Amino acid sequence: MTVIAPKLTLERRLLSECELIIALDEVGRGALAGPVAVGAAVMDAAGSRRRVPEGLRDSKLVTEKRRPEVAMRAAAWVSASGVGWASAAEIDEVGIMRALGLAASRAVQSVVDQGVEVENALVLLDGNHDYVSRVHPVPLRVRSQVKADRDCASVSAASVIAKVARDAYMTELHDEHPDYQWSRNKGYASVEHRDAIRTLGLSPYHRASWAIADAPTLF
Repeated sequence: MTVIAPKLTLERRLLSECELIIALDEVGRGALAGPVAVGAAVMDAAGSRRRVPEGLRDSKLVTEKRRPEVAMRAAAWVSASGVGWASAAEIDEVGIMRALGLAASRAVQSVVDQGVEVENALVLLDGNHDYVSRVHPVPLRVRSQVKADRDCASVSAASVIAKVARDAYMTELHDEHPDYQWSRNKGYASVEHRDAIRTLGLSPYHRASWAIADAPTLF
C-alpha cells in the first residue's frame, strides 16, 4: 500500500487568513492505562515554505523504531512545539472528551509559554469535533479537519511529537508496574495486558471507569 506523504496545502491557504497555525493531535485516547496526550506544533508562513521533514507521517504510519528521529526532525522544523496531558484519574473524573480538551488546552498553553500569541493563531485540530474551545481559558479560533493527521504536515508533526512523548512515559511506568508490559503495549488492550489485569487487578494508572475487562484486544 502506498502511503501518501502529508502536505502543507491547507496550512498555506489558512495562513493567508492568520499569522500562525497551532496544529493539534491526540494520542492515547483508546488506551486502558496511562494519560491521554495532545501534541502541539506551531507553523508560520515562513515555515510553510520549508520542505516537509523526511519521513514525516501521522504517527500511526511511522514505525516505533523511526518515530524518535522523525519527532526530532519535526520539532526542529516547526517554530514551537509541546505536549499537553490529562491523567487517567482526570479521564475517570470528567470523561474522555473533556480530558482531551484539558490535554489540548495544556498543549496550547505549552506553546504560549514559549511566546506564541493565540490571538494571532488558528488552531488546526484533527478530527470532526472541537474539544478544546470550551476548556481553554481564552477564546480560540478552531478549525477541525478530518484526517488532518494524515494530510496536513503540521498536524502530522504534532502527532508524532505526542506519540513519542507518551510512549516514553509509558515505558517509564513499565519499570514501576512491569507485569502489565507497558513498554510493549503502551497501555493499550493487548492480550498480555488484559491477562495481567485479570490476575493483578488495576493499577493507579488504569482508567478505572472504563469497562476494561470487556475492552477489545488491539494487539
